[in-house]
Order: sequence, then structure tokens, then C-alpha cells
Amino acid sequence: MPEANYPPKSTSVRFAAIRGLLNGLSRVSPGTAAGVATVLFRTPPGRRRADLPSSVFASGQRVDFKLDGRRLAVWRWGSNGPTALLAHGWGSRGARLSDFVAPLIRAGFSVVAFDAPGHGTSAGRLSSLPQFIAAIRSIGDRLGPLHAVVAHSMGGAATTLAMARGLDVKRVVFLAPAADPAGYSERFASVLGLSDDVVTRMKRGLERRFGLLWKEFDVLAAAATLSAPLLVFHDSEDKDVPLADGASIAAAWPGARLVTTKGLGHRRIVHDPGVIDRAVAFLTEAEAATRLSGRA
Repeated sequence: MPEANYPPKSTSVRFAAIRGLLNGLSRVSPGTAAGVATVLFRTPPGRRRADLPSSVFASGQRVDFKLDGRRLAVWRWGSNGPTALLAHGWGSRGARLSDFVAPLIRAGFSVVAFDAPGHGTSAGRLSSLPQFIAAIRSIGDRLGPLHAVVAHSMGGAATTLAMARGLDVKRVVFLAPAADPAGYSERFASVLGLSDDVVTRMKRGLERRFGLLWKEFDVLAAAATLSAPLLVFHDSEDKDVPLADGASIAAAWPGARLVTTKGLGHRRIVHDPGVIDRAVAFLTEAEAATRLSGRA
């Protein structure tokens, strides 16, 4: 369930052709149109590998396992300290959060990262929010307990919903989290000119496929049920996921705090040294100790 603007990065001619195809199919075979739309909806946008630093991942131990019969690519650094999970967003991969690995290790954590289904080196070409949730919960079951999660973009939404479904996490940091991933279907439908009938068929098909109702992807309702300490970072100039999303999650999640940055956008925020230092301090409770001592 994409977070980025539609249409995907493609030529206008190709996009017009896809829109025309779906428009024609909608009139003669709405079921077929819904099937095509579902595949497009579940296809993550491609990212150039060079865009994501991965040298840190060469030092990680591969601990891949199967999720729904397909390989889930998982890395681990260290095994003695409390576990911190790094969760990337839609159309990205675990390496997006590689700048957090060394600081977390220095802080005493064992670090786990993964490529979501259909992303990076994990198997498959299709993905979805339910698969993100399943991956996070499976990692918690197999490699947990999880002391902390650092999640970017749709990874924040997936973490929220995984926690509402029973995943135990002690402290959480979100970077530019998406508050309404299910709502992106409306933008998707608008840009592609899908009829209400096709959209309904697409949603019902996804509900059957994953055994979840559309209304169960309400991130804000899930956030309101959680109590783990949460620190949200969101940039005022984020063009992919607006600041209002991060602010809404922080407002809905009891006791959560919002830190607003400027000039980092949607992706640079995960590499900013100031953000990383403050996030790691929060996860180690150093920030809380500093406040209680009266030095802040």
C-alpha cells in the first residue's frame, strides 16, 4: 500500500496507456480490472540499489527464514544485548536504515533488519501492508523479545498495527510515519480513474486474500490502544508523507512526543546524525534520565 505520490515514476505515455486499459476493462469486465488494479497496487516502486547504502549489511549475519513459504531476508548484528528492530517503508529496503546500526550497537543493542516481502532481496514481487505486519510479527516471535523498534514511513504504520495485534515492544521511534496507509487506495483509484465498483472489488479481494477487513488498518485507532513510549520525528517539508501524519499518530498514541525537523524531507531524516543520536538516546532511556536530573 504505497506511501509515495501516484503515478509511479514512469513515462506519461505508459501511465496513460495503463489508465486507458483499466478504464476499458472497467466497462466490460470490472472483475478483471480489479485484478489488474490489485497487482499494480501491490507492486512496490523500483529503487536504484545505489540509492541505499548497504556496506553495513555486509557485516551482518544472515538469518533468513520463510514467511508464507517465501524467503524473508533478515540480518542481525550482535546477540547479547536487547534487540532493536529496524523497519523500512514501502518501496524501500532494510539498508535505508543502515545508519542506525552502529549507534545502536554502541548503545548495547543487538540489531535486526529485514527486507519486507517483495522488497530488496526478499522473495516475491508483490507486497502489502498485511505482509509488512506479518514480517514484523514473525521477526518478533523468532528473534525477540523486541526491546525497541525504529521504523520509517509505512514501517511505522505496520509496527503500530503489529503492536495492536500483540507484538510486545518496550520503546518505539518513528521516522516520518504514515497514519493512513489504507487511505492511499483512494489516491490510487483517483489517479488511475478507477470506478467505485472496481475499487470495492479490489478491496474485497485483498480482504479475502489476507483475512483482514479494510477497517482493521486504522492506524490511529490502533495507536490509541498502545502504551509503550513513542518518539516521532517528522519533517515539515516531507513531500511523500505529510507532517500531519506523524502529528496525528503522536496525538493518538498516549504519551507520545513529536519532534519536527526542517529541511530533511522524507528520506534524509533517516540519515541525520542529530535525529539518530536523539532516537538512540530515547531508546536507551538516556534522554529520560537527563530530563529527570534537571539538566534539560
